[in-house]
Amino acid sequence: MGQPDVDLAAVLHALGDPVRLALVRRMAEEGESACSPDGLDVPRSTLSNHWRILREAGVTHTRREGKARVMTLRRAELDARFPGLLAAVLGAP
Repeated sequence: MGQPDVDLAAVLHALGDPVRLALVRRMAEEGESACSPDGLDVPRSTLSNHWRILREAGVTHTRREGKARVMTLRRAELDARFPGLLAAVLGAP
């Protein structure tokens, strides 16, 4: 994943929060997400913190498009490093 210090505990922590899990599910379905996606009733500052946790855990990648930031799920890297984990988490109710 490009970050040797990324470990299972960090990924599980990142995916263990309902808001972050909703963000990851959205990215899994749509391919990417804006930094403030529609339909989430979460303050912008709180969303920023959630995105940071996901990024630092190696779950997402952030790129700039002009003034906007777009997040993508690092699915291939996660599947290679932790086979079946993402599928299990995304398939859970």
